[in-house]
Amino acid sequence: MAHSGTPSSGSTGQNRSSNWNLPNAITVVRILLAPVFIWMLLADDGQDGALRWAAAILFIVAIATDWVDGAIARKHGLITDLGKLLDPIADKVLTGGALVALSILGELPWWITIVVLVREIGITVHRMIVATDHVVAAAWMGKLKTVAQSIAISLALLPFDVLLGDWVFWVNGVTMTIAVLLTVASGIDYVVTEMKARRSR
Repeated sequence: MAHSGTPSSGSTGQNRSSNWNLPNAITVVRILLAPVFIWMLLADDGQDGALRWAAAILFIVAIATDWVDGAIARKHGLITDLGKLLDPIADKVLTGGALVALSILGELPWWITIVVLVREIGITVHRMIVATDHVVAAAWMGKLKTVAQSIAISLALLPFDVLLGDWVFWVNGVTMTIAVLLTVASGIDYVVTEMKARRSR
């Protein structure tokens, strides 16, 4: 999200900084944290113990670094095409891993996970295919989708029902529904935007 903008072709003046910079390093760390978070979530088989809380907090911290690396990149002129490519991949690895784990635990219907993964993997593969020609950064709807997914997954991971009661599941259902709708809508927006850009080129 942080390195994102609008679909662009080639490199601009602000994109000429080295790929070996702090924002990109933070993004890579975010990707590496994904398997650790997934293991922690699955380790206690869905029990709401210390590992569950730790997994949820690690996810929130990892997904929050998206804002941190973006702020650093913009402030110091460290926006790169590699960052634009890696940043959404890092988000998808984290959110996709969380959704799969929640489905494995029986806490999230598999159809939701499949719908989200089809959209995310499809667009990620397309980004990688066209990367040698141009970098397609996330548009505003893609950013909004990422925020909605992050909130919905964070609430699903945090076992607030233990503290607050079963009404929390209703809130989780609403936030997850919004996230899924935005995921589908942003996928359609991506395809339409890329088709228009292709015709203009």
